Amino acid sequence: MIKGIIDRFEGDVAVIEVDGKTKDFPKSIFPDKVVVGDVVEIHGDMVKVLKDETEKLRKEIEDLMKDVWED
Repeated sequence: MIKGIIDRFEGDVAVIEVDGKTKDFPKSIFPDKVVVGDVVEIHGDMVKVLKDETEKLRKEIEDLMKDVWED
């Protein structure tokens, strides 16, 4: 099992950040509605989007952005 964040898509490849490094996976194994920034769990050729973790990460990023722009 691999857990990571979708960094970007390049053609038929999904680039996933895993433990600070990127790994390439076939885009075809991902659900159609995944987007950059989604937290995913990869089990072989099965991918699950972790919606709760994705929302938590987005909230953390929003809060950091607010802190940066307030200064």
